[in-house]
Amino acid sequence: MSSEARIETVVASAIEPMGYDLVRVRLSGGHQQTLQVMAERRDGQAMSVDDCAEISRALSAHLDVEDPIPGAYTLEVSSPGIDRPLVRAQDYERFAGHEAKVELREPVEGRRRFRGRILGLAGEQVRIAMPEGEMTVPLGVISAAKLVLTDELIAAANKKEH
Repeated sequence: MSSEARIETVVASAIEPMGYDLVRVRLSGGHQQTLQVMAERRDGQAMSVDDCAEISRALSAHLDVEDPIPGAYTLEVSSPGIDRPLVRAQDYERFAGHEAKVELREPVEGRRRFRGRILGLAGEQVRIAMPEGEMTVPLGVISAAKLVLTDELIAAANKKEH
């Protein structure tokens, strides 16, 4: 298991019993490393500062015991925000109908970047509606994907909070 996968496992096992889902873990920096943990509430409510603080306290203790990161590091806990990254396969179903930017590790039909409306999944392929037509992109070649902040996305987020 890679060190990032081990960190992800440790983080998920600490926060999932608390009612949170792990969105993304990122370890960055050279001499002074930063562990960025992005999480969301499982009940669908918006993350608060108190939620982030609760995760941070629990995670600090858990990471001290498990010690998956050699040396010193800074822990940062945040919510994914409205224009969140799309990380897991189910994110493409959950946010179908919303606009996203998708970057690939290798080109599909000569392109590495796509922007369009997510239409969901077809097996292991993400379906994207673009002005020139529908594209399918293999999940395995996506290096980064993120929702685009639109009026529709803001309205959907506001509706969910009420």
